[in-house]
Amino acid sequence: MATSPLRILFIGDIVGRPGREIVGKALPGLIRRRQLDLVVANAENAAGGSGLTPAIYRELIKAGVDAITLGDHVYRRREIYPILRTKDNIVRPANLPEEAVGRQWTTVEARDGTPVAVFCMLGQLFMKPVDNPWRAADRVLAATPADVCVRLVDFHAEATSEKQLLGRYLDGKVSAVLGTHTHVPTADETLLPGGTGFQCDVGMTGPYESIIGRRIDRVMETTLTANPTQFEVAGGDCRLCGTLVEVERATGLATGIERVCLLESDLPELESEAAANS
Repeated sequence: MATSPLRILFIGDIVGRPGREIVGKALPGLIRRRQLDLVVANAENAAGGSGLTPAIYRELIKAGVDAITLGDHVYRRREIYPILRTKDNIVRPANLPEEAVGRQWTTVEARDGTPVAVFCMLGQLFMKPVDNPWRAADRVLAATPADVCVRLVDFHAEATSEKQLLGRYLDGKVSAVLGTHTHVPTADETLLPGGTGFQCDVGMTGPYESIIGRRIDRVMETTLTANPTQFEVAGGDCRLCGTLVEVERATGLATGIERVCLLESDLPELESEAAANS
């Protein structure tokens, strides 16, 4: 019986090809170096900066991602529908209408066989209208088997206040509430009093020489002139950002939380380590 805590890495919004490439290059070595038991990633921006395709879904799974969460761009690419209907390691936001395509929650196995429940929700503040995330969380937790103690929540929302409120509401009920959507990592990672790991936003995995992943010149032109431009994915200063949470298997409570930020300059050492251990 394993006595060390379960180590879960949650990777923040993967943006376009740059984000996918750094995940593919870094993740095998990162899994070994950090002794990761499970990897979950938000991939709603993985296809050209908006949406997800079946080919990219398979690419991320092959790279070592165990489960995928999505956000407000969940249906931007209609070709993802069959994946959402048939695969059990990908979830759409649980507070979309009941009829929406995809799973509201799922259970995946960590490398030692520990079951981990994963679900995501959308915020209501400054977002398109969606159902109440608090009631959606209650519904998902009521449906989760009692013996699945480890539970990870991706809250895809704009407002830090709303994210903090959900973290407090779910404190002691889930292992971690980790925010996505704003693409900017926050320095507020903490263990809440009830044992839930929390962070307002784990950050973006993609090009940081950008405006939240998009080319600076294009966003600047539209902002200054109101002339529409194509907000293409940028390419400079790519980073893999996320959060590592340590969780007790028996209770599902978090015992540690740490921001993770891997730079492109870190890749050679990580890749050489992976090659040496392959």
